[in-house]
Amino acid sequence: MKKDIHPDYRPVVFQDTSANHSFLTRSTVKTDKTIQWEDGNTYPLVTVEISNVSHPFYTGQQKLVDTAGRVERFKNRYAKRH
Repeated sequence: MKKDIHPDYRPVVFQDTSANHSFLTRSTVKTDKTIQWEDGNTYPLVTVEISNVSHPFYTGQQKLVDTAGRVERFKNRYAKRH
């Protein structure tokens, strides 16, 4: 690998503000914020609005849209009349 061209890959804490959940992982994201983690060490902090803890797809709270009814109404409204 060439030196000084790769971003710094380090431990970073991501904090989901909507679910009040944080997790520690590795990332190259740049941030000026820091937080003291459960192990007593200080890590860079990135705040996000949504994560796997709060996303409707992962929580099972997603809404299914009745597209069949919409498609049928569209076809009936704009069907060519012979």
